[in-house]
Amino acid sequence: SGVRVLELAGLAPAPLCGMILADFGAQVVRVDRLSRSAGGFAHGDVQARGKRSLALDLKQPQGAAVLRRLCGRADVLIEPFRHGVMERLGLGPEVLLQENPRLIYARLTGFGQTGKYAKSAGHDINYLALSGVLSKLGRKNENPYAPVNLLADFAGGGVMCALGIVIALFERARSGRGQVIDASMVEGLAYLSSFLWKSQNLGLWSQPRGENLLDSGAPFYETYRTSDGKFMAVGAIEPKFYNQLIKGLGLNLDELPDQMTFSSWPEMKKKFASIFAQKTQAEWCSIFDSTDACVTPVLSFDDAASHQHNKERSSFIKNDQGEISPRPAPVLSRTPAVPSCKRDPFIGEHTEEILLEYGFTKQEIAKLCSDEAIELKNIKASL
Repeated sequence: SGVRVLELAGLAPAPLCGMILADFGAQVVRVDRLSRSAGGFAHGDVQARGKRSLALDLKQPQGAAVLRRLCGRADVLIEPFRHGVMERLGLGPEVLLQENPRLIYARLTGFGQTGKYAKSAGHDINYLALSGVLSKLGRKNENPYAPVNLLADFAGGGVMCALGIVIALFERARSGRGQVIDASMVEGLAYLSSFLWKSQNLGLWSQPRGENLLDSGAPFYETYRTSDGKFMAVGAIEPKFYNQLIKGLGLNLDELPDQMTFSSWPEMKKKFASIFAQKTQAEWCSIFDSTDACVTPVLSFDDAASHQHNKERSSFIKNDQGEISPRPAPVLSRTPAVPSCKRDPFIGEHTEEILLEYGFTKQEIAKLCSDEAIELKNIKASL
């Protein structure tokens, strides 16, 4: 709480980073393009919970000057543009940190600030590919596949950047100095995959893709279709858990090949699949819920929100519009996140309020408005 964050509007990763900080108490201002030039951004940010919006034309010198002044009073700037964009606007870290040495300037990009691809366009699947991780994802005899855009954009991007910001804020409490964070999604994702790199000598990944313990090769680490067209997820790796799985499936361990006999895995998969197909998801839940077989239902979003375990923990929350989303994690005992229940801000909704807070006068704001460097949204007038 009390930390002032400026988040330059972008897609996916930066908004998550800003939302995490807002959920845990930071005052986050999303710096939007003017709505006439915002393009997809007008409805592109669905992770604006708890943020306020200031609409600013950074391409105009007056607009860039406004951001410079804002950064003079801010603690954190989240910047999602490709390398060189901010420098061209006269808003690079050298300029802003000279004016505010306490500023934490977080640069969140796909490829990072240096290197061959620093100025190249890319998306989650490209960062996933370059990190080496994509080569590990997919089933036997199939192309590698990307699990939507969760890994690079959000895990390696937004979350890692938020972690970097918190670390830099903690360090600043001792040194009094800000710094630049070079958050590359390729590297964030590669770092997340440290276990994959460091476990190569354990034999976990010695087979081709889709034939290993954790990548759908093993019959006891797999998903199976139920009779009602739903699925169960099986993760019975350790022998004691595997024994419970076999028992729940109504099989006899003594009549089966050893769990770790690779050559029998394809045949065992077929056997397990035929058994799972004989009962509904609910019937399998009643068999496995009270056991340590590591068997759980594959839930839709709706089912996840209404599942007994998640309800008991209040794992999903509802905002004022009735939209359901995941509660901020992790849960802190004394100072838990308090996510806003209000609707997301409209572009420019809080421009005047924010500028006054950051020391601008009414006259300066009126001049910026007439110069079309900023945009003020009178919400009441548009209703």
